[in-house]
Amino acid sequence: MTPADVEAHVSRIHYSRKRRELDIEFSDGVAAALTAEFLRVFSPSAEVRGHGPGQEVLQTGKSAVQIKAIQPVGHYAVQLVFDDGHDSGLYSWSYLRELTDKHAELWRSYLRRLAATGQSRDPDIQVLHFEP
Repeated sequence: MTPADVEAHVSRIHYSRKRRELDIEFSDGVAAALTAEFLRVFSPSAEVRGHGPGQEVLQTGKSAVQIKAIQPVGHYAVQLVFDDGHDSGLYSWSYLRELTDKHAELWRSYLRRLAATGQSRDPDIQVLHFEP
């Protein structure tokens, strides 16, 4: 059975400010702890994902981001409000399940993209490139 075969339904969701992690439990017993940074970097919003393939915007400097609010959207999603002002992504249950199932792969890919572009997860680091 693949993740696409499972109808994702979140049965519990809790945010720990201290750990900066969103604890999620699905109705089939799968559970995950996703960091605020991970959720912010992989926001489903057009601001992050663009409007089509190849239009994604690499998110940098998000290591200290926090979730300020979690707002339910019907019975199928939540809207996460981050302390950097980002609030336009709707995290459906199926998208949260996808993030859970592909967490390690997505995180490795993100770190590789950061390294390839000389960017940082740290908001206090400015990466400057110049040629004398």
